[in-house]
Amino acid sequence: MRGKAGDAITPVELETLRSRTFYGREKDNAVYPIALANLVLHGIDEPHIWHGNALSGIATYDGLFAGAPQFFDYVLTAIPVGGREGPEAQTPHPYKTPSTAMLFLQHVMGCMKTGATCGFVLDEGALFRINELAFVQIKRKLLEEFNVWCIISLPAGTYASHTKDNILFFTKGEPTDSIWYFDLSDIKVGKKTPLTKAHFDELFQLLPTRGDSERSWTVPFAERLQQALKEASPFREMASQRFTEAKSLEDNLKEKRKAKSTSPEALTALEEQWKGVLREARENESKAQTIEDAVYDLKAVNPNKADDSDKRTPTQLLEVIETKGRDADAALTRLRSLISEPQSV
Repeated sequence: MRGKAGDAITPVELETLRSRTFYGREKDNAVYPIALANLVLHGIDEPHIWHGNALSGIATYDGLFAGAPQFFDYVLTAIPVGGREGPEAQTPHPYKTPSTAMLFLQHVMGCMKTGATCGFVLDEGALFRINELAFVQIKRKLLEEFNVWCIISLPAGTYASHTKDNILFFTKGEPTDSIWYFDLSDIKVGKKTPLTKAHFDELFQLLPTRGDSERSWTVPFAERLQQALKEASPFREMASQRFTEAKSLEDNLKEKRKAKSTSPEALTALEEQWKGVLREARENESKAQTIEDAVYDLKAVNPNKADDSDKRTPTQLLEVIETKGRDADAALTRLRSLISEPQSV
């Protein structure tokens, strides 16, 4: 930032850049002093790093964070891999989940100004997971109140050897209409072959126009959402009808039980009818919810990726196995004949 400002930067602006521009939070006791030293070595004379659990709000040391703003213009973060939190860290957030990643996503959304932009490293499991209510609720809030304009699918092992991560970029203030994906998942990374800036050259070329390529594509999220709501609508309507019918049957059952004028057999039959209608209502409601929730599976699935999967049918595979078996039998027969032949001296 200092380099981009050039000679035009004033002493006041330079002081603002060094002492009132960057703010951060760090929980780990060992990493905290490293972060402070790193900032000082990079020209940040007053490093404003808050030490403590950002999710619970409990500080270990917040002396360097005095006067920090409540909301920010830009947020950059990579959360701990596979972390889990207890009730203390979940309490401040509207959607309760032990997932560190999803709690941090809520935390970040809450500290962004309108118009602010975030780059958020998120594990792939959190992207596609829709089997927990909190995950769906958090992603729904994200997509309704923020424009998720880019998701980069990173190679496995970029941050940790056993994880697959993505980078989400989103801006606060308007709902997501479409999401542009860029896929780097096919690149092999390791200690001697790290991910480098050169791997992102094509991304930087395509990003201004959100262009399509073998690695990039656009998902019309708003269109998908409307289609899902349309497909779920008949199940919602049927569920509403059945719930109304079940309520009427339940009220009738209660009246007959209270009046004590109906035989036990008839009451049992009426109860079974009520339970059956109620079960049907819940099944339709569940079907509708499943269709709607599927929209919030944001995993990067590259439609332009070459399909190198085996297309052979079971019959064809059996024929290959039989052929290989005959070849193996022939080879064994030849070996046995060679062994049984008399050896010349």
